[in-house]
Amino acid sequence: MNLKNIILGKPLKNSDISNEKLSKVWGLSVLASDAVSSVAYAGEEILLVLVPVMGLSAFHVAPLVTLPILLLLVVLIISYSQVIAAYPKGGGAYSVTKENLGKYPALVVATALITDYIMTVAVSISSATAAITSVFPQLINYKVLVALCFVLFITIGNLRGIRESAKLFGIPTYIFIFSMAILIIVGLTRVALHNIQPLTYAPNDPNVISQNFNSSVAGISIALLLHAFSSGCSALTGVEAVSNAVPSFKEPSQRNAKTVLYMLGGISIFLFGGSILLESALQVMPMKNVTVISQVASAVFNGTWFSFMYYVIQIFTALILILAANTAYNGLPVLLYILAHDNYVPRQFAHRGTKLSFSNGILFIFVVASLLIIGFGADTHRMIPLYTIGVFISFTLCQFSMMRYWLRTKAKGWKYKIWINGLGTLMTLVDTFVIVYNKFLDGAWMVIAAMPVLMAFMIYVNRHYTYVGKQLELKQFGPYHSDTSVGDSPCIVLMQSINKSLLKSLNYAKTISDNTIVLHICRHPEHAAELKKQWEELNIPIPLEVVLTPYRDIMKPFDDYIWAKEAQLKHGQFISVIIVKFVTDHWYDNLLHSQNTYFFERMLSKHKNVTATIMPFHYNQNQEQLRLHSENPSSEKT
Repeated sequence: MNLKNIILGKPLKNSDISNEKLSKVWGLSVLASDAVSSVAYAGEEILLVLVPVMGLSAFHVAPLVTLPILLLLVVLIISYSQVIAAYPKGGGAYSVTKENLGKYPALVVATALITDYIMTVAVSISSATAAITSVFPQLINYKVLVALCFVLFITIGNLRGIRESAKLFGIPTYIFIFSMAILIIVGLTRVALHNIQPLTYAPNDPNVISQNFNSSVAGISIALLLHAFSSGCSALTGVEAVSNAVPSFKEPSQRNAKTVLYMLGGISIFLFGGSILLESALQVMPMKNVTVISQVASAVFNGTWFSFMYYVIQIFTALILILAANTAYNGLPVLLYILAHDNYVPRQFAHRGTKLSFSNGILFIFVVASLLIIGFGADTHRMIPLYTIGVFISFTLCQFSMMRYWLRTKAKGWKYKIWINGLGTLMTLVDTFVIVYNKFLDGAWMVIAAMPVLMAFMIYVNRHYTYVGKQLELKQFGPYHSDTSVGDSPCIVLMQSINKSLLKSLNYAKTISDNTIVLHICRHPEHAAELKKQWEELNIPIPLEVVLTPYRDIMKPFDDYIWAKEAQLKHGQFISVIIVKFVTDHWYDNLLHSQNTYFFERMLSKHKNVTATIMPFHYNQNQEQLRLHSENPSSEKT
């Protein structure tokens, strides 16, 4: 067994994909972790805004700030259940917006979701690190390294496949939910029985972030409340993840996804609302290097039979925050897969790995999130201003798109459903402006600046694939040169699809051999059948051999095929393998094409009697030349 199999496990067959689907139990643990984990930092972010200005009066206002957040959460849960019903193929806000508002609004949603998912990983992992350093302060100086280890751990877990990651990460999610429920119930019960007192702090304690202990409410203003509200809206991230991942659920996928969404909403409301009430009742002040949840757990369980629960809370708070990143690992690769099929991101994101997960998307998250953690020093409070902006932009456009959907389709119950989405549009639009206004100078400008850049990249990728597709398009099989007399050593032409690059390869093959075979390694039987049909319709006078592989790996079946052909060689014969390589105008365009040519060439070097020939295929992205070619097809040369 090689190192890859030791780390990731044995490869899975394509037919095993049904076994990789999520049940309601495991689906909740995988997709709800982001939403329920926000209890670990959303309440603290509200207090960080209110306490420095209002002092102890902040604890009377914090629950009132939380109410509109909970109301918005209810509206979003109902709205996204309608998205699941209308768009069962997944894609969430992107698919909804693309169909109802068009290309460019959909790209805005896509860029917003990508930034939000990446920030989810960076913020959650950094917050998990803060929970660990609250218990083990000696690790504070190594928090970036600890955070990077967490990211690596969750990346490997997801590369092992959907089912394995669900089992690996599911149990800690449920332990966190139950332990937080115990904390809230025990804490509020003790408060009601008056056998626990509010926390007290020394006036000059340097670890207390706010030294304002004034109980006056003179500091209350609309701007302050909106600022606190915008900080608390981080509790709403993760709601959209279920609608993005509907195809990941077992059948009936829509019903299971809706059930998970409702369960997620109920748990989030209880945990977030209950924790705010408990934090306010205990008058917990935000402190440096010690989280609010850590202080609450210490106060509630100290001196009781449940004192061990403090460590349970801290350990599983850290774990749930790590697992909150898992929501992004399940949502973003699916979104990138859809974008790749629409030709807006490199097509490598549409490929599943040997464990049937979208491994390229998973690795993309790992790299970008790690860079953010390093850049921001794994500091949650520095990254929070960059958080939630993307998801609220997607919320708003998704709700408005659903309004257009109901007006267009007039589906059953559309009159009351359009009111729900209309309310959601209004609320999320106002919230988006509030968040941008309050967080802009704190760092939100970076996200706002990054989104147009990412959108421009997607447009460039789309144009690139469009230009290449036009030049590869093959409507008639010709000109084909078949009158060359050459030797009988076998020549194998590797084919991905029937296009002009194949025609060029075959014309070259006829100059070196009259024993030419076209080989296609295929992962899907449906695609093989379609390819054979197209081959017959074009009347191509070359034998086509299709090797079906039940696994995602095409290299081993190809290698086995070559070994078998090499064993059949007569004395003095050798095999020539022709592999097409796209020659791009710019070095960075290479990133948009598969690098399998390199791996094929390297594998063939192990064979004594096999020669690899790289067939360059040049394309020109100049639109004027494309126009001239389309007007004068006879000028086309291979």
